[in-house]
Amino acid sequence: MKKEFVVKSIDAAPDAAPYVLVSLSSIKDMTESTGLANPSSPKVMGFTNMNDMMKDLNKMLSGMGGPGAPLGVTQIKLDMHEYKDMGLAVGDKVFLEISKAESLGI
Repeated sequence: MKKEFVVKSIDAAPDAAPYVLVSLSSIKDMTESTGLANPSSPKVMGFTNMNDMMKDLNKMLSGMGGPGAPLGVTQIKLDMHEYKDMGLAVGDKVFLEISKAESLGI
């Protein structure tokens, strides 16, 4: 399986270890949520009364996921050598390929 993503953010390791956390968002999710493929464009939520504002605020905050990555975001951990060799930057288009290892019946 091969999927296309956009680099959403690149963060240092929380424990100061020599690796980085690369957050990826699928292009499909980004275009559906913002209407644009530009990851740096802000999303503006409109409301007409306080009840609508609270409903929209709860929707926005519930999508944050808590102490890790927000929902809908894939994070990968790269050591510093891998990160430097790839030359990744926020907004880059990347492909993630996952394949299942063949079992020999052992």
